[in-house]
Amino acid sequence: MLPIIDPFKELRDIERRIASMLELEKGTVPSTSGATVWAPAVNEKEDEKAYYVEVDLPGVKKEDIHVDVKDNVLSISGERKFKKEEKDKGYVRTESFFGKFERKFTLPNDADVEHIEAKTEDGVLHITIPKVAEKEGSKKIEVK
Repeated sequence: MLPIIDPFKELRDIERRIASMLELEKGTVPSTSGATVWAPAVNEKEDEKAYYVEVDLPGVKKEDIHVDVKDNVLSISGERKFKKEEKDKGYVRTESFFGKFERKFTLPNDADVEHIEAKTEDGVLHITIPKVAEKEGSKKIEVK
């Protein structure tokens, strides 16, 4: 018996690779489990009092966001579940966006991990990481 030859197999492989590259550019990554993993956009800034992290999480509910600190690493994770359905004059249109995300950040030595605050507003997660005040009694040691 002769093997079945699929002349379009190579083209489908190329198409899958291109689609995967396009998804990476949009910030989503197909996973082996079939779910979509995406990396939300993050803005970071600092001033003399604190570090500020803003994470764009459109369509993510507050209860689906998890913020943790362990071993001086800030982890932000969660899941986006969004479904929109329109019905009009004989047609139904459904859009769904699902996917998990996780971002991790190593905190600087002067981060006050005991007083980190997080709040969500208008699809943006705002995290404030206060800086530890300089300890009293510290002094500069002259090197001789």
